[in-house]
Parts: sequence; C-alpha cells; structure tokens
Amino acid sequence: MSSRPPVRVPAKPAKVPKANAAATSVVRNNPASVTPMGWMHTARFLTTAAQLHHLPAMDTPEIAFVGRSNAGKSTCINTLTQKKQLAFASKKPGRTQHINLFALGKQGITDAVLADLPGYGYAAVAKMDKLRWQQVMANYLVSRDNLTGIVMMCDPRHGLTELDDILLEVIRPRVEEGLKFLIILTKADKLTRAEQAKALSIARLQAGGGEVKLFSALKKQGVDEVAQLLWDWTHPADGAVAAPQAAEPPEEETEAVDE
Repeated sequence: MSSRPPVRVPAKPAKVPKANAAATSVVRNNPASVTPMGWMHTARFLTTAAQLHHLPAMDTPEIAFVGRSNAGKSTCINTLTQKKQLAFASKKPGRTQHINLFALGKQGITDAVLADLPGYGYAAVAKMDKLRWQQVMANYLVSRDNLTGIVMMCDPRHGLTELDDILLEVIRPRVEEGLKFLIILTKADKLTRAEQAKALSIARLQAGGGEVKLFSALKKQGVDEVAQLLWDWTHPADGAVAAPQAAEPPEEETEAVDE
C-alpha cells in the first residue's frame, strides 16, 4: 500500500441555529403530478458558502455531488437538471472553492437540495487551498445533519484514484449507518460495451455496498435512472412514480473544462 497522510477530520462544529421552519420544512411533491426528470428540472440556485458554518441548517433531504476535478460533475448536474450553467464549469478546473446548494421542488416548495462540492485533486491549485478544502469537505460529509446521499463522479477511463479512496474512507462509517451512496461512471460514451461492463464490475467492488451507474451527458445514457434514484432517496414514503417523460432537447454543450 502507498504511504499517504491520513485525512484529519475536524471536530464536528457547533450546529447552526435552525432557519425559519416554514422556509426549511420538508414539503413532498404529489407523486401523481410529477416525474423524477420533471422534478430534477425544477432545480434553481439556493445559496453558496465558503465555509461549513455559512451553510443554512435545514431539515430538507440533501444530496452531495463530489468528485475529482474534470471528472464530469458539473456536466452531470447540468444534464440532470437540464440547465446549461446551473453548476459552474470553470475553464480552470479546481478553481470553484465554494459549496453551492440548489433547491428542488415546485414553485415555492423546496423538498430536496443538491449540494455541489468543489472538485478535488487538480495539480494547479495551491497546496494550502487543497488542504483547506479537504478539511471543509471532510467536515461537511461527516457532520451535515440532513445529508441523505452522496454521489461520487468517476471517469471510468482512469478508475477510482487515491484521492477517491481517501474520500471513501471518510464517508464509509456513514454509509454503513445507512447513508445512500452512488458512483456515477461519467463519459461512458467514450468506452466500448465491453469496457463499460468491466468498469461497472470493478466499481461495484469498490462501492462498499453503494450503487453504480453508467452515465453519458452526450448520449443521455443513465440520465433517467439517476433521476429516479435521487427521487427515491429523497421521497421514500412516496413510493414509485410514473415512468420519467422523455427529456426536452438538450441545450448547446459548453466547452468549458468541467469540475
């Protein structure tokens, strides 16, 4: 095994006072009137924070998106929500240094939140910035009270890296306690069918009981499946809903380097 310094998980911070209950209470959508894809398309910017204590305390189910810089995280979020620039795809990967929250739900309702965490592992980012964000992310992942699930992006051409393994070690205790976990193998269109099958098999062994899905923003592979899974995570009492409707024509792709 390679010798690497352990991630130091800071002590759990003092809980932020609860925001107004009317603004943060969980309001469930009527499953008869919404599909998972339609629900994903309601995403809109909620808030951003440079530090964990700047995030609002919420009771609403929250799903965190994590992954190495340029693994396809921003493109995945934008494809799922069908909003071209909801998640920021920087021309300099690793530069996004905030936790961005996006609300999901019909007008006036927030029944789930997506959290876009900074991409990690990009070489051009200063060492001190890397260390600071490793601490912020680790603290968020182990202490965020309303965190319901974690979605990790992985480019299957490279597989899970050492930094991905470190993150898996950080979240493993919460996953074992029931936290939902999904590995999305992005850019699946760049692999042959045989390579896709091999990547799925390997990732399932590394997922520690979590789920694994192939995903392609270009071919729209896995989009409906991931939307359905995120709906199920955040609406466990609602049961199955109608099959997702076909997505509308996608917006023009951006050439920015993805986080």
